[in-house]
Amino acid sequence: MLEVIIISIGLVLVVEGAIYFLFADKLDYLVSFLKSVDTKKIKKVSLIIIFIGFCLIYFTFRNYNEIN
Repeated sequence: MLEVIIISIGLVLVVEGAIYFLFADKLDYLVSFLKSVDTKKIKKVSLIIIFIGFCLIYFTFRNYNEIN
């Protein structure tokens, strides 16, 4: 199980690093856009993404344990 957690963290770092690498020239626009968005909307979207992430992790471990 520790291997799965380490791989998951590694994948998150790869994806986030790739986003910053690929869109480095657009970061100024992104920061100015985020400054103009209401913080409540950002929190709502973040909470939904966190919930989806937890659901993915839960169902993956649930199905993984049934297989083994």
